[in-house]
Amino acid sequence: MTEETQGAQEAQNPQFSLQRIYVKDLSFEAPKSPEIFRQEWTPSVALDLNTRQRPLEGDFHEIVLTVSVTVKNGEETAFIAEVQQAGIFLIKGLDAASMSHTLGAFCPNLLFPYAREALDSLVVRGSFPALMLAPVNFDALYAQELSRMQAAGNA
Repeated sequence: MTEETQGAQEAQNPQFSLQRIYVKDLSFEAPKSPEIFRQEWTPSVALDLNTRQRPLEGDFHEIVLTVSVTVKNGEETAFIAEVQQAGIFLIKGLDAASMSHTLGAFCPNLLFPYAREALDSLVVRGSFPALMLAPVNFDALYAQELSRMQAAGNA
Protein backbone atom coordinates (compact mmCIF):
# COMPACT_ATOMS: atom_id res chain seq x y z
CA MET A 1 0.00 0.00 0.00
CA THR A 2 1.43 3.37 -0.94
CA GLU A 3 1.84 6.24 1.47
CA GLU A 4 -0.77 8.27 -0.46
CA THR A 5 -3.34 5.48 -0.09
CA GLN A 6 -2.61 5.16 3.62
CA GLY A 7 -2.89 8.94 4.06
CA ALA A 8 -6.22 8.99 2.20
CA GLN A 9 -7.59 6.14 4.35
CA GLU A 10 -6.49 7.87 7.56
CA ALA A 11 -8.23 11.08 6.43
CA GLN A 12 -11.47 9.15 5.87
CA ASN A 13 -11.36 7.33 9.22
CA PRO A 14 -12.53 9.60 12.03
CA GLN A 15 -10.35 9.57 15.13
CA PHE A 16 -11.31 10.42 18.69
CA SER A 17 -9.02 10.07 21.65
CA LEU A 18 -9.16 11.44 25.18
CA GLN A 19 -5.63 12.63 25.98
CA ARG A 20 -5.99 14.08 29.48
CA ILE A 21 -8.60 14.98 32.08
CA TYR A 22 -7.79 17.62 34.69
CA VAL A 23 -9.27 20.17 37.06
CA LYS A 24 -8.66 23.65 35.69
CA ASP A 25 -10.24 25.57 38.57
CA LEU A 26 -11.93 24.62 41.83
CA SER A 27 -13.58 26.84 44.42
CA PHE A 28 -15.65 26.51 47.55
CA GLU A 29 -17.16 29.17 49.79
CA ALA A 30 -19.24 28.70 52.94
CA PRO A 31 -19.98 32.28 54.00
CA LYS A 32 -22.29 31.44 56.92
CA SER A 33 -20.20 28.75 58.59
CA PRO A 34 -20.09 27.73 61.37
CA GLU A 35 -23.53 29.19 62.16
CA ILE A 36 -25.17 27.34 59.25
CA PHE A 37 -24.32 23.98 60.87
CA ARG A 38 -26.53 24.78 63.85
CA GLN A 39 -29.66 25.35 61.75
CA GLU A 40 -32.22 22.83 60.55
CA TRP A 41 -31.04 21.63 57.13
CA THR A 42 -33.66 22.38 54.43
CA PRO A 43 -31.50 23.09 51.38
CA SER A 44 -32.44 24.41 47.96
CA VAL A 45 -29.96 23.76 45.16
CA ALA A 46 -29.29 25.92 42.08
CA LEU A 47 -27.15 24.31 39.38
CA ASP A 48 -25.48 26.09 36.48
CA LEU A 49 -23.67 24.29 33.63
CA ASN A 50 -21.48 25.85 30.99
CA THR A 51 -19.05 24.54 28.41
CA ARG A 52 -16.39 26.19 26.36
CA GLN A 53 -13.93 24.90 23.87
CA ARG A 54 -10.80 26.06 22.19
CA PRO A 55 -8.66 24.52 19.52
CA LEU A 56 -5.11 23.65 20.43
CA GLU A 57 -2.31 22.75 18.03
CA GLY A 58 -3.13 20.29 15.28
CA ASP A 59 -6.29 18.31 15.86
CA PHE A 60 -6.29 18.76 19.65
CA HIS A 61 -9.08 20.57 21.47
CA GLU A 62 -9.53 21.67 25.07
CA ILE A 63 -13.07 21.35 26.42
CA VAL A 64 -13.91 22.94 29.78
CA LEU A 65 -17.10 21.99 31.61
CA THR A 66 -17.98 24.42 34.40
CA VAL A 67 -20.41 23.18 37.04
CA SER A 68 -21.50 25.77 39.62
CA VAL A 69 -23.73 24.95 42.57
CA THR A 70 -25.28 27.40 45.00
CA VAL A 71 -27.02 25.84 48.00
CA LYS A 72 -29.22 27.93 50.24
CA ASN A 73 -30.68 26.95 53.58
CA GLY A 74 -33.79 29.07 53.76
CA GLU A 75 -32.70 32.53 52.64
CA GLU A 76 -29.04 32.13 53.64
CA THR A 77 -26.35 30.85 51.29
CA ALA A 78 -24.93 27.70 52.84
CA PHE A 79 -22.21 27.25 50.22
CA ILE A 80 -21.14 27.95 46.68
CA ALA A 81 -19.01 25.35 44.90
CA GLU A 82 -17.63 25.41 41.39
CA VAL A 83 -15.41 23.14 39.35
CA GLN A 84 -13.97 23.66 35.91
CA GLN A 85 -13.33 20.12 34.70
CA ALA A 86 -11.28 20.09 31.52
CA GLY A 87 -10.07 17.61 28.98
CA ILE A 88 -7.77 17.53 26.00
CA PHE A 89 -9.19 15.56 23.10
CA LEU A 90 -7.69 14.50 19.77
CA ILE A 91 -10.48 14.74 17.19
CA LYS A 92 -10.02 14.50 13.45
CA GLY A 93 -11.74 13.33 10.33
CA LEU A 94 -15.22 14.59 11.30
CA ASP A 95 -17.52 16.73 9.18
CA ALA A 96 -18.54 20.12 10.61
CA ALA A 97 -21.86 18.92 12.09
CA SER A 98 -20.28 15.88 13.74
CA MET A 99 -17.40 17.98 15.08
CA SER A 100 -19.85 20.50 16.56
CA HIS A 101 -21.85 17.73 18.26
CA THR A 102 -18.68 16.03 19.55
CA LEU A 103 -17.33 19.27 21.05
CA GLY A 104 -20.70 20.49 22.35
CA ALA A 105 -22.23 17.29 23.74
CA PHE A 106 -20.07 14.17 23.58
CA CYS A 107 -16.96 15.62 25.27
CA PRO A 108 -18.88 17.38 28.09
CA ASN A 109 -20.74 14.10 28.68
CA LEU A 110 -17.39 12.39 29.27
CA LEU A 111 -16.21 15.15 31.63
CA PHE A 112 -19.37 15.37 33.77
CA PRO A 113 -18.76 12.31 36.03
CA TYR A 114 -15.34 13.71 36.94
CA ALA A 115 -16.82 17.15 37.69
CA ARG A 116 -19.58 15.57 39.78
CA GLU A 117 -17.06 13.59 41.83
CA ALA A 118 -14.85 16.65 42.35
CA LEU A 119 -17.84 18.70 43.56
CA ASP A 120 -19.04 15.95 45.91
CA SER A 121 -15.58 15.62 47.42
CA LEU A 122 -15.28 19.38 47.84
CA VAL A 123 -18.69 19.75 49.49
CA VAL A 124 -18.08 16.84 51.87
CA ARG A 125 -14.76 18.40 52.90
CA GLY A 126 -16.74 21.53 53.75
CA SER A 127 -18.76 19.33 56.16
CA PHE A 128 -21.96 19.38 54.07
CA PRO A 129 -23.89 16.39 52.71
CA ALA A 130 -22.73 15.14 49.29
CA LEU A 131 -24.62 16.65 46.36
CA MET A 132 -25.02 13.45 44.32
CA LEU A 133 -25.93 15.40 41.17
CA ALA A 134 -28.14 13.54 38.70
CA PRO A 135 -26.72 12.71 35.27
CA VAL A 136 -27.12 15.41 32.64
CA ASN A 137 -28.28 14.78 29.07
CA PHE A 138 -25.81 16.92 27.12
CA ASP A 139 -27.25 15.70 23.81
CA ALA A 140 -30.62 17.23 24.73
CA LEU A 141 -28.97 20.46 25.92
CA TYR A 142 -27.00 20.64 22.68
CA ALA A 143 -30.17 20.11 20.61
CA GLN A 144 -31.96 22.86 22.58
CA GLU A 145 -29.08 25.25 21.98
CA LEU A 146 -29.09 24.48 18.24
CA SER A 147 -32.85 25.13 18.09
CA ARG A 148 -32.43 28.37 20.02
CA MET A 149 -29.66 29.54 17.68
CA GLN A 150 -31.69 28.63 14.59
CA ALA A 151 -34.72 30.49 15.94
CA ALA A 152 -32.57 33.53 16.72
CA GLY A 153 -31.10 33.37 13.21
CA ASN A 154 -34.56 33.35 11.63
CA ALA A 155 -35.77 36.27 13.74
